[in-house]
Amino acid sequence: MTPPAGAPFDLPSAVSVVETALSSPLPASGPTTDEGEPLTGEWTSTRGEGFLLLPLWRSTPLTGVYGREWNEAEERAESHLAALTSHLDTHWGPHRTLNMRAPLLRRGSDERFPEPFRTLSAKDCYGDLALWGPLPTRLPSPRWAALSLNQSDGDAPLILTALITDHPLTEPPDPAS
Repeated sequence: MTPPAGAPFDLPSAVSVVETALSSPLPASGPTTDEGEPLTGEWTSTRGEGFLLLPLWRSTPLTGVYGREWNEAEERAESHLAALTSHLDTHWGPHRTLNMRAPLLRRGSDERFPEPFRTLSAKDCYGDLALWGPLPTRLPSPRWAALSLNQSDGDAPLILTALITDHPLTEPPDPAS
């Protein structure tokens, strides 16, 4: 369950959501679909072929927030990501960082990315991914898990997301190379 925007960050709940997502079925095929909270319409997950993307925490919207308050909000969000990353590093071993520079540079171009990068781009999830895997599960195939901190525009909430896949993730080629 995704907490509502502005709810306090809860590390045990975030860990539980990630662990539950690791053992959840992922679509083997079909279109990419968004799910939302019925009453508020807030985004709760996106599922596509072999992946699940979901928000773990959202700040309040940053409308009218500037200067020191902005920096504090950003530092708070980064500390949530760091706490969750550290916790998962303790349990799964050190993560590696997957740079999202290539998808960001290609934003708005006609060039297509493979999933889940196409969905990450569509959701403005351009934060670098802290990535673990393959992770053992009780499922027939291993899983990969990634975390990132994102913001779609200057007034939008900061969003901590988790990405679960059933295949390895590698950095897309950089268009500048």
